[in-house]
Amino acid sequence: MQPVSYARHQFPPEIIRHAVWLYLRFTLSYRDVEELLAERGIETTYESVRRWVLKFGPKFASNLRRLRPKPSSTWHLDEVVITIQGRRMYLWRAVDSEGEVLDLLVQPKRDTAAAVRLLRKLIKKQDCGPTLLVTDKLRSYAAAHRQLGLSLPHEQGLRQNNRAENSHQPVRRRERKMQGFPSAGSAQRFLSMHAAVQNTFYLQRHLITRPTLQLFRTEAVDAWQKATAAA
Repeated sequence: MQPVSYARHQFPPEIIRHAVWLYLRFTLSYRDVEELLAERGIETTYESVRRWVLKFGPKFASNLRRLRPKPSSTWHLDEVVITIQGRRMYLWRAVDSEGEVLDLLVQPKRDTAAAVRLLRKLIKKQDCGPTLLVTDKLRSYAAAHRQLGLSLPHEQGLRQNNRAENSHQPVRRRERKMQGFPSAGSAQRFLSMHAAVQNTFYLQRHLITRPTLQLFRTEAVDAWQKATAAA
């Protein structure tokens, strides 16, 4: 676990953690977070919130990823168009069979090289490889599968890949709220942080009972407290 130092900050760690959590957990702007804090008697600026997110968000996300259980061995891959400074870019995303975001990559093209890049990053990052790869019918996935010499089964089809396609919905909401991403680098940084928080707090409440929801919610809050604890 990477220790988090809040030294030389005017506000206590509890306020910084809460501000970053609000921004990454909900579809809020920096100004929205500023107003929510002001309603609780905490006077800060949206620029301070922005700096907190940029400084502490990657550390929090890294710690959250270390606390996550091992993902399932079925990987769903998909890509979606995002617009950055008026330019078409592609967000490549991989999730497991439970909707856990495994990794993502912002790329300028929708081709075999981009698919290979995502698969290599996934295989390197995960402790073990998948037993099944599920994608849509984009031929780049099959070409990347062959190029990397993977022997695992590869299923292609629109309905089979609904899990990955549905995972883009939170990103679309954030993209609209932010009125687009300012650059590919900032999109990659934000979406990586957002995915880690989404994995921790997305509880699929429509599939579980109320007592189970309360248990999972408590576990998510505990994981956040551990990931953001002061050194």
